[in-house]
Amino acid sequence: MTRPLSGLKVLDLTTLWPGPLATLWLADLGAEVLRVEAPDRPDLLRWMPPLDPRGEGAAWSMANRNKRSLVLNLKAAGAAAVMHRLVATYDIVVEQFRPGVLDKLGVGFEALKPSQPGLIWCSITGFGQTGPHRDRPGHDINFVALSGIASHMGRPGQGPSQPGVLMGDVAGGTYPALVGLLAAVVQRQRTGQGALVDVAMA
Repeated sequence: MTRPLSGLKVLDLTTLWPGPLATLWLADLGAEVLRVEAPDRPDLLRWMPPLDPRGEGAAWSMANRNKRSLVLNLKAAGAAAVMHRLVATYDIVVEQFRPGVLDKLGVGFEALKPSQPGLIWCSITGFGQTGPHRDRPGHDINFVALSGIASHMGRPGQGPSQPGVLMGDVAGGTYPALVGLLAAVVQRQRTGQGALVDVAMA
């Protein structure tokens, strides 16, 4: 049976949880997902317990099912040319780098768009591409605290407690990325134009 997103091709430049979970659901819906991994910076989910029988993190194995992978050092000479060739045959790029990092490497949205005029690009960051906190690192607990959600957890006199689930990563990262990407796909079907989807987890 043909799945709804069959024929859609996605380059996944993400790590940890927000991006990989979004691209997992795209893959489960039929998209062809190619995960691009750095040779010297493995995804931390790969080593996070519990480990599967192969010694890899169970969460990593789950988040990367139905995906192919490619090892590429984006800092290496020739990497930009490889990315241009890849993007020319792909519909979507999902990335989780800090703002400006991929631009410095010559593989950001503006640099790659000429290779694929209909390119849909999704950036998932802590605080978005603009604003006073754009360059700050962030983690799930930061987003939960800054949003005020943490003030509703815990007990009087003890302060807020850390949630047992990744609320910021999934509710603030994964879901908005999926909604933005699927809306951009529909828009491209109508107009032929690509899009830049900017997701700020905070």
